[in-house]
Amino acid sequence: MKRVILTGGTGMLGIALMEFLIQKEIEVLVIIRPGSKRRDGIPKSPWIHVLECDLADLRSLEGSLEGYDTFFHFAWDGTYGEARNDMYLQNKNVRAVLDAVHLAKSAGCQTFLGAGSQAEYGRVDGVKLGPDTPVHPETGYGIGKLCAGQMSRILCQQLGMKHIWVRILSTYGPHDGLHTMVMSGIIKMLNRERPQYTKGEQMWDYLYCGDAARAFYLAAERGIDGSVYCIGSGQVRPLADYIQIIRDTIDPSVEVGMGEVPYYDKQVMYLCADIENLKKDTGFEPQVSFEEGIQRTVDWYKEEMKK
Repeated sequence: MKRVILTGGTGMLGIALMEFLIQKEIEVLVIIRPGSKRRDGIPKSPWIHVLECDLADLRSLEGSLEGYDTFFHFAWDGTYGEARNDMYLQNKNVRAVLDAVHLAKSAGCQTFLGAGSQAEYGRVDGVKLGPDTPVHPETGYGIGKLCAGQMSRILCQQLGMKHIWVRILSTYGPHDGLHTMVMSGIIKMLNRERPQYTKGEQMWDYLYCGDAARAFYLAAERGIDGSVYCIGSGQVRPLADYIQIIRDTIDPSVEVGMGEVPYYDKQVMYLCADIENLKKDTGFEPQVSFEEGIQRTVDWYKEEMKK
């Protein structure tokens, strides 16, 4: 891997992947939406080049890019809230993945890696999520991701490219969305507010974004063509433990309202990635503990607040 193309580079995982690839001295062309408000988060480096192009116009770039070897497609519209069930929007995302495959081929790429989601499984409780776990998505977002993964795999076969699909579970770290459990908790606790939670009995799997970036790199580099890899730590802890670690990292005296929010109807109580095939095929092992990852995230957010 020497020259890669990345879409969705302004999100947490895209930024983490770029930071990892910079360390490897791998050149990255990151394609972002015109006028993206999150452009400032892209690492400043001679290894990073930015190109503006709307997700719907990816094929307009065919013929203008060459000499690349790997394509990482992370871009996706409508990832949370009501947009997850905007069927026309999710359908556009599926088309954009197929357009990205064609662009990858025209740019010389031998490998295409697409970002899937735990939402492809629907509600699964009590078992680890792996490549062979039955899929019953319940949202337009989950259905779209599943469709995109399967269709892009077939298209890659037709075009003679290696295809990897990664299903991402719960990740966290610098540049995380403000609405997530981890980041919203950090912000409230730093502001001396009193965050409210459920009892936190859910058994959950969290992976630091830097570890996820290394998993993406290894999956693209060493993964077996046609494979699905779940991205997580492979370990679970009660959600209450994670919340306590966040609090203790910031200030052990901060009040936290555990048990003050009722569980959602149909609340999943167990979420864990089966990463055995990822470990076996690529040698991936998580390296950053939740304690260390939260410390890095808190430190990053404090620096952001100074800007």
